[in-house]
Amino acid sequence: MVHATIEVDAPLREVYDQWTQFEEFPRFMDGVEEVRQLDDRHCHWRTVIAGVTREFDTEIVDQLPDERISWRTVGGDVGQMGVVTFVRADDGHTRVDLAMEVEPRSLADKAGMAVGVVDSRVEGDLHRFKQFIEDRDRATGGWRGRLRPADSDSAPGL
Repeated sequence: MVHATIEVDAPLREVYDQWTQFEEFPRFMDGVEEVRQLDDRHCHWRTVIAGVTREFDTEIVDQLPDERISWRTVGGDVGQMGVVTFVRADDGHTRVDLAMEVEPRSLADKAGMAVGVVDSRVEGDLHRFKQFIEDRDRATGGWRGRLRPADSDSAPGL
């Protein structure tokens, strides 16, 4: 289990709205080359980490505006599931808490997990997200729809 938390100097709505802009993730997530939003619930990802390109699809399982977004992979080279939660600290500050489980699929993945590479990458991504949102006057967009677990695909996550 990977877990990281950061406090962002921006209001809750702005932080949440920015996180919903999945196609912007390559601007602050190390190794993420592209995210294409296929529909309200699904995204296609392409990553390049240590010279290895991987592609996979994710499904948003649960999305409650200003509170949480949970996801799981539903196909491709990566197995993961996670949840990001947003907590109002005060009018101008938001705590972002990210927890995810990653299923290592190769010996290199297992070695990386053992030495904390994924933990470091997630922490770095959160710090870059903080900088990304704090450097702007407002979010680059926002999607405030509600997605419920009961409506998600039946495909297994990991």
